Amino acid sequence: MSETPEFPDHAGLQEPSGAREHAARAAERDAADPLAAIRDRFVLDAAPDHASGDAGVYLDGNSLGALPRTVPGRIADVIAREWGELRIRSWTESGWWTAPERVGDKIAPLIGAAPGRVVVGDSTSVNLFKAVVGGVRMAGKGCTEILVDATTFPTDGYIARSAARMTGLAVRPVEPARIADEVTERTALALVNHVDYRTGRLHDLPGITRALHSAGALAVWDLCHSAGALPVGLDAHHVDLAVGCTYKYLNGGPGAPAYLYIRESLQERFESPLPGWNSHGDPFAMDPAYVPAEGIARGRVGTPDILSLLALEAALEVWDGVSIEAVRTKSLALTDFFLECVDTYVPPGRARSVTPYDHRRRGSQVSLECSPAAEEVMDELIRRGVVGDFRRPDVLRFGFTPLYTSFADAERAAWVLGEVLRALPEVESGAAGAGG
Repeated sequence: MSETPEFPDHAGLQEPSGAREHAARAAERDAADPLAAIRDRFVLDAAPDHASGDAGVYLDGNSLGALPRTVPGRIADVIAREWGELRIRSWTESGWWTAPERVGDKIAPLIGAAPGRVVVGDSTSVNLFKAVVGGVRMAGKGCTEILVDATTFPTDGYIARSAARMTGLAVRPVEPARIADEVTERTALALVNHVDYRTGRLHDLPGITRALHSAGALAVWDLCHSAGALPVGLDAHHVDLAVGCTYKYLNGGPGAPAYLYIRESLQERFESPLPGWNSHGDPFAMDPAYVPAEGIARGRVGTPDILSLLALEAALEVWDGVSIEAVRTKSLALTDFFLECVDTYVPPGRARSVTPYDHRRRGSQVSLECSPAAEEVMDELIRRGVVGDFRRPDVLRFGFTPLYTSFADAERAAWVLGEVLRALPEVESGAAGAGG
């Protein structure tokens, strides 16, 4: 790694043109934002102040969502009353036993699913394993391969390869845009990320799903970076299986349980590779022979993590009265505005967007290639109150959560990024500006 650069205070640095104009526009857009009041449902730092230099900008909700104000009180009650007083009676009297399906029904409209098609529990990795192995077991005879998004988050690849070894299939990595051309009658299923975790690229869920079905294969989607940020439409696009985490745009908290979606017409055929007692048709019979439960409950495994599950249920209350379409509209406006501010504030050649400018191909984050010293740049941004994250070797990620991210946040983050990059010594670079 190169020597850590020093970042002087910004007082003596020359301001780029357009700074005041963007700040004023941010204030105007926040004043007109129909979702602006939702921000008050979260525990956040004070709003950024361009004039004073105070930042307080959280742009890492694509890794861990902010704390909803409804959660602490709910968890205090769960601990003191439901656990402390009712104890085991809470499995029935407080609804603990039915929580995985009940919370699943709260998530369902955010991903375009009807009630009874989503169950919450376990981790994303465990649900991926269920979905991939369960999908292979439903695939036609003669299938020899699983297609995996070549740009996938590493865990998805690990799980797919393990599932393939167990089921006697091979894994073939394919770029998402090539899946329609690469799928064959030998393909059991394809596991695809809806949004690329590194670049923020949105993949064509309807088109890829149709292409897989045309070849007789199943579509398994990872929604970790799309659920709660944009419309998904699982039922409308006839997706077979899907999984996702709840601690990003759904704000469920660190380690919050994940979810599994199974298309209604496939639920009777779904055979879980993890047949736990919670998914038994009569769990309290303690029958040594396994008989799966009816419907989505067969996606359960063992005893649910009640504290995290009920924290998630309380967190989902922030969605009351909010449409996912309104969230998508604001997401695109925020990321457009941020990219515009970056073009104005960041010195030419210091950062380049790897997130598509085309709305049809963009999730709810902006990733900037920044070389050299990207990791140190992000460390300095965080020190100055702008929290994003860094992905090796040279990507700065900024996540925009429309429920609580403001246009002032976007403007302030770009402004501070410009300050930090202007403080770096000049380097030879062939990188273009952020525009393009």
